[in-house]
Amino acid sequence: MTDRFEIHEHDVLVIGAGGAGLRAAIEASAKQASVGLVTKSLLGKAHTVMAEGGIAAALAHVDPQDGWETHFQDTMKGGSFLNHWRMAQIHAQEAPDRVRELEQWGALFDRTADGRILQRAFGGHKWKRLAHVGDRTGLEMIRTLQDKGVHMGIDVYMECTVTRLFLDGGRIAGALAYWRESGSLVVFRAPAIVIATGGVGKAYKVTSNSWEYTGDGQALAYEAGAELIDMEFVQFHPTGMVWPPGVMGLLVTEGVRGEGGILRNAKGERFMWKYLPEARRNEYAASEEEARLWVDAAVEGRQTDARRPPELSTRDNVSRAIYTEVQEGRGTPHGGAFLDISYLPVERVQKKLPSMYHQFLELADVDITKQPMEVGPTTHYIMGGIRVDPDTAAATVPGLFAAGEAAAGMHGANRLGGNSLSDLVVFGRRAGEAAAAYARGLASRPRIAEAEIEAEARDLEAPFGRAAGESPFVVHQALQQCMNDWVGIYRAEKELERAVDELAKLEKRAARVRVAGGRIYNPGWHMCRDLENMLVVSEAITRSALLRKESRGAHSRLDHPNSEAAFGKVNHCCVRAGDAMRVHATPLPEMPAELKRLFDAAPQPAGAKA
Repeated sequence: MTDRFEIHEHDVLVIGAGGAGLRAAIEASAKQASVGLVTKSLLGKAHTVMAEGGIAAALAHVDPQDGWETHFQDTMKGGSFLNHWRMAQIHAQEAPDRVRELEQWGALFDRTADGRILQRAFGGHKWKRLAHVGDRTGLEMIRTLQDKGVHMGIDVYMECTVTRLFLDGGRIAGALAYWRESGSLVVFRAPAIVIATGGVGKAYKVTSNSWEYTGDGQALAYEAGAELIDMEFVQFHPTGMVWPPGVMGLLVTEGVRGEGGILRNAKGERFMWKYLPEARRNEYAASEEEARLWVDAAVEGRQTDARRPPELSTRDNVSRAIYTEVQEGRGTPHGGAFLDISYLPVERVQKKLPSMYHQFLELADVDITKQPMEVGPTTHYIMGGIRVDPDTAAATVPGLFAAGEAAAGMHGANRLGGNSLSDLVVFGRRAGEAAAAYARGLASRPRIAEAEIEAEARDLEAPFGRAAGESPFVVHQALQQCMNDWVGIYRAEKELERAVDELAKLEKRAARVRVAGGRIYNPGWHMCRDLENMLVVSEAITRSALLRKESRGAHSRLDHPNSEAAFGKVNHCCVRAGDAMRVHATPLPEMPAELKRLFDAAPQPAGAKA
């Protein structure tokens, strides 16, 4: 191989250093595999830190009625039963052990009066289920996993971007990457690769995601021949900041609503009651008085028969409600809704929501202990991603594994808040274990063809050699506007078809972009490949949304407002067919009878006999 490439060899290469990637690397290393951990950012700066409100697990520390069965039920209902039942089952059963494991590794959770891990309420969860550290849970989790991984001696490659996966006889053989600082190229030889690269938020104009979230993992897997499923399901978190413009989209944790935050429109009306789905209305408080009884009980740490407030409906529902209020002229001055927690004691707000207190005070000059916040929907998460086996996290390409937001199946049509953090550690562990076992079981190591490395290197360098062309940032802005206007919270056939046509034009424009200068510290060059990845995932989202002629979970069609039974039995699958994308329906795995029975009768308390 030519000497112009830096070369590293590992048994398992993990791409992405958030909660899923770190947990996969820790497990693979524990199984005696040589592990390389690659991150395009800095270690510790993953989007896991943005998951502030808590990690969902049926520990039953606050509500003793809770158990894995109820957590499973809530997850399936939240996902409109489009989840892979086995993933939802594994998640509900194993989440408590993963939380206890984090505690053993040093995570400092908030505590109950008798010293156990404290849990709070979140939208869509029947019981108080979210273990938390104030509103900085993700930060505590990433610090704990990072500390564990570093002390295990895992090789970490920071500010290093992977651009292509290589195959040998249809099996994973390794990857090509470049150092973001110098632009020099790196070849990773590895027979097993775990993709844990997160989501796709930067394809949209208003998002809680930062620059890293450009669909890299989904696009890498797709180009290597893996299947993407459920890409039409993009979650718009209902509460992002809407003012000032410089912080538009910045996340406002669901923990605010979990602690009793009330949503009101510009007229002062508490509007969420009128948006509750009829099928689930009985799960929520019927009046202001009942909702306040629930909040008072939560503040005092005692049990109550009062039902949870309507603000704790699922994220897709709350997002649509705020969007509708704004569209119908009842929005706040800056185009959102008011979220008010100021009626609670100042000390409690500052203790339970310290990050939110400082975030609004410093960025918006708003004291949330005295006045309401202005919030609105922001692109936050994608339920779709790489199709994986529930037990091993293996993708459809031998040697490829995926976990976290880059993988699909666990959340169905809509993710419940708090399920993301437990998803990361449950399936991150399984991915790392399976990847190590796969690498260990190979009779011979796959090899990377030098010609393929050279071809990818030429593709990466091509924007420097063009005499003319647009800036990649201009094309990116056009992509974001396209997705914002035509593939947003509400969708319709004409708009989606227009988006498909526009994406095809943007793809041609992206193929002709030009960057000046050299490869050292060149963000324009970095955007070239990010743009290609975002175009792949945007096309997958749009084409899948066109095929799903119904409304389900986070996918809302104005021209098909109801759910259809036939669409509840299929996932939409995107595969590469030459240079084109093919999208088709695949059957949803059938839930076994013993789990179906959980939805036929009232849920049993944890440990109760059927």
